[in-house]
Amino acid sequence: MLEAKHISKQFGGVKALTDVNLKLYPGKVNAIIGENGAGKSTLMKIFSGVHTEYGGEILLNEKNVCFAGTKDAEAAGIAIIHQELNLVPYLTITENIFLGSELVNHWGLLDKKQMQDKTRQLLKKLNLGIHPDTKIASLKVGQQQLVEIAKALHIQADVIIMDEPTSAISDKEADNLFSIIAQLKAEGKTIAYISHKLKELFAVADKYVILRDGQTVDAGDMKSVSQDELIHKMTGRQLGFEKSGRTINEAPVLLSVKNLCLRHWLLRFTNVLNNISFDLHKGEILGVYGLMGAGRTEMLETIFGLHPKNGSGTIIVNDQDIKIKSPAGAIVAGIALVPEDRKLHGLILNQTVKSNISITVLKQLERWRFLLSSGKEKELSKNYINQLGIKTASDMAAAKSLSGGNQQKIVLAKWMATHPQVLLLDEPTRGVDINAKAEIYKLMKSMAARGIGIVMVSSELPEILAVSDRVLVMCEGKLTANIAIEEATEAGILKYALHKTETIA
Repeated sequence: MLEAKHISKQFGGVKALTDVNLKLYPGKVNAIIGENGAGKSTLMKIFSGVHTEYGGEILLNEKNVCFAGTKDAEAAGIAIIHQELNLVPYLTITENIFLGSELVNHWGLLDKKQMQDKTRQLLKKLNLGIHPDTKIASLKVGQQQLVEIAKALHIQADVIIMDEPTSAISDKEADNLFSIIAQLKAEGKTIAYISHKLKELFAVADKYVILRDGQTVDAGDMKSVSQDELIHKMTGRQLGFEKSGRTINEAPVLLSVKNLCLRHWLLRFTNVLNNISFDLHKGEILGVYGLMGAGRTEMLETIFGLHPKNGSGTIIVNDQDIKIKSPAGAIVAGIALVPEDRKLHGLILNQTVKSNISITVLKQLERWRFLLSSGKEKELSKNYINQLGIKTASDMAAAKSLSGGNQQKIVLAKWMATHPQVLLLDEPTRGVDINAKAEIYKLMKSMAARGIGIVMVSSELPEILAVSDRVLVMCEGKLTANIAIEEATEAGILKYALHKTETIA
């Protein structure tokens, strides 16, 4: 039904896809499998018209197609259900399904009754017994997902792409989704299914395609391959790193997290984090690995006090039980967080390098009460620009004018200025070049050598193995492994990342 031939895609100088070839078959669930960053979502966005510039060609029903946007793809019968659902919350189910393709009567007015009737038929087909005039905001995530499928059926899509469709729904809702998928298969629809849950893929998928580092490495029937074989194919690259090999366990415990839980914001009786417990030693770099939806970012945010109403558990810093109810409380306790999205949460892009570095310690830079000492601020920023090797024309340059690697160094500098005992790093090298990565690794190791405890979340297994002294593995909100670095392997870590039933002692 749908075929990719020699697809390549670059973002700046970064190759996301290189000469990808794959085929998606009608009446089948075609699993697209790969680690974080393998190129799965990029390829699906090309199929669905989100990305319009790329190398290679796409064949739909053996005919060459080229989409100028998502509307073109939808008109050709291709629909995508994103992991982050693409619905307007304060419009009704009917209004969302017909948004952009509203029906009108012969007077040119909206034909609400006809749209309602068609919506009711679609919802009945999906076993969703909800009135068409119900607002999206009042629906559960699983129900919203079915509305997305209803939109796909409304545009008479022959190819339906599902990106991590069960990442935020309950097991019961997932079972209902699988029964809907079985119906769609029986109708001859082509399903492209992205998921990190191998157990789920073996239950629902007929075919598989494996992407690794932006390339197709294997394809075949799910029934002809084992779980261990899939894991090996996903991680089979040559490893170009050296493990740290340090033993930190004899150092004093700096941070102790006990039974950390985080309730879901929307789903009742559902936790995003379940009884997470671990210790961080002084001078240790603790790597945290997990696939999409594992709860890694949420764990760091909860420790940092970003979810005080929904979070629970015990946090002990230097043998003191700390009640962290806000980021300000975390900073006072000696904890700092470098967020995953530096542009959205880490920087004020229009402000100067100097202002961004000093923003966490304004109190220390006061000359008189409420007056900032420009001399102290300049001295502080100059110190960190030199110490971290931030390449900037001056400390007055706007943060947005710097490269990604140098922006990341600014975020690190502003938290180093607080002299933290515990540094939480969420994807610290995302979107930076290889040289900037090496500099950030060196910086992390120098901070650890000074006794700072570092918890580093990363989606890159080589990075986890190269920088960490110990590795924690998460799956679906649970801690599934605590591995000494000398015992850690890519395949071993990934195995624990795919099994929420495995638990550590």
